[in-house]
Amino acid sequence: MPEETTDTVERNLGAQPLDALMTEHSLDNHDIVAACEEPLTHKAVQRGRKGRRLTTHMQRRITAAMNKTMKVQGKALESEWKVSDLFTY
Repeated sequence: MPEETTDTVERNLGAQPLDALMTEHSLDNHDIVAACEEPLTHKAVQRGRKGRRLTTHMQRRITAAMNKTMKVQGKALESEWKVSDLFTY
């Protein structure tokens, strides 16, 4: 097994708040993909839930899709979620 250096970026960051919120509101990956107006895959949502590092752009897409999903399902939020609410990195 190769030695890790300080330059190595940790890619697996553990379950994210996104996963807990989706579970709490009974949402699955397809709900988020269907609500997104930009290209988004089920695999990207799953990676975000499990803590695989996503680009900032992809985090913003998922956040926008989460907010839209909540509106479509008629679930009221006090305020829209921000990227920092769904991802801890």
